[in-house]
Amino acid sequence: MRKLYSLAIAVIFLFYACTKIETTTIGYGLIPPIDGVTTLDTTLDVFTNNFIDPLGDSAKIYKTDDHIIGNITEDPLFGKTTATAYFELKPTTYPFSLPNSPELRADSAVLILSYKGVYGDPGRIQRWEVDELNETLTGDTVFNVSKSFTARSVLGSKDVDITTFDDSVHYGFEDASNQIRIKLSGEFATRLMNTFDSAKNGGAYANDSSFRENFKGFAVKPVGGMGNALVRINLLDTNTKLALFYNYHVKDSAESKRDTGVTYFRFSDGSSTPVSGSANYIKRERKGSDLQAWADTYNPARNDSLVYIQTMPGSYTTLKIPGLKTLPNAIIHRAELLTFQVPFNPVSDQLLTVPNYLLLNAYDSTTKRKINVHNDFIISSGTPNITTFGGYPMDKDVPGYGIVKAYTFDISRYVQGIVTRKDSIYTLMLSAPSNDSISYTAPNPAPTAYTTFYITPTIGNQVAIGRVRLGGGGMAPQQQLRMRLRIIYSKI
Repeated sequence: MRKLYSLAIAVIFLFYACTKIETTTIGYGLIPPIDGVTTLDTTLDVFTNNFIDPLGDSAKIYKTDDHIIGNITEDPLFGKTTATAYFELKPTTYPFSLPNSPELRADSAVLILSYKGVYGDPGRIQRWEVDELNETLTGDTVFNVSKSFTARSVLGSKDVDITTFDDSVHYGFEDASNQIRIKLSGEFATRLMNTFDSAKNGGAYANDSSFRENFKGFAVKPVGGMGNALVRINLLDTNTKLALFYNYHVKDSAESKRDTGVTYFRFSDGSSTPVSGSANYIKRERKGSDLQAWADTYNPARNDSLVYIQTMPGSYTTLKIPGLKTLPNAIIHRAELLTFQVPFNPVSDQLLTVPNYLLLNAYDSTTKRKINVHNDFIISSGTPNITTFGGYPMDKDVPGYGIVKAYTFDISRYVQGIVTRKDSIYTLMLSAPSNDSISYTAPNPAPTAYTTFYITPTIGNQVAIGRVRLGGGGMAPQQQLRMRLRIIYSKI
């Protein structure tokens, strides 16, 4: 992580200023009315700097997570994204064999993926290619998103229309919806039917090791630079499978009488059959983007007027609030960090939506680790208090801009600790995490030793899904979208 520089900027906090700025967006009806005498409010400047996360390529996607496939080709704010999924689909039991019938013939092989959603423009056609892997996926390894695998041959391809992915499928073997179906080559179907059959010379279906030696898995990737969307699939969902369709001679019947059947190969987390391997390669290309321009011209003395936050593997901003050093003792009723989306293009803003969750954390420059905002970010029974602390987007009507997305954070107890107990003042960070972690300590009066708290997609974001441009602290003071810390207090 880039070294966090301290700002050599003196900020004088005018504690007796009592200009009312706006009604609070955090509160429970317990804040006394601002009367300019007993209860006052003011704002402190926030100094922001953009960073591309150097640890972004170490982000991980677990077997239970949604995997990402597709292209973002047109996003001038954040650049391009390409995502490829690698995975194994296997027999559900070993030794495995197909029906013992004469004249067993392969009809087709179809790769079926469970569709979970889209980020971007679903109306743009993409071409997807299914390749046979040339490298083995280690089943018990969780790979970084920077890890790619080589392939040996193309098994099939398809121009995918994302708008049809939630359509229903009705035929003799299945009644389902939310499936992505890609027909594979006849040669591959025949190989699965005849060459691999364990009943013939102890073939590939004898055990898991033999099967993996003969077939190492799939790579599904976008090709041709088409489309402008990322598609989420889930490998463990029952909709994901390799379907092998075949026909066979019905025993003790006329030679011309044949029937059809299907067998499925599936993804396994290891709970019932040998574990399947998976990986998700996600490549960000930011050359020429606004984010790259801001990050490349980093200056610790500069207060960035625009802030670019992209979900992992992505970017973040640092926040410094020098005015906290000069706060006299007071009762802090509310201290809330206000952040607002800066609209770019109404069409792209609607398609390339904001992150589901932003994390505000402190950075301990001594231990060089991310820690919770003391006394405000609280975990109870394994669950963080995001609803009260802040982090989820909400709609905010801002004069001159209309409805924009906003993220508001309650750091009242953190500020109270600074003015009352002279607690440490930290550089803060704002990011869009997925499968990330912070070091956590419980609030006063009983702080605990730091433990690791994991921020999973259930709490945070799906990997690569979401980005937002916020107003930075360097915006002009009169700008309604400027990031700032608003404090409501009473003098002691």
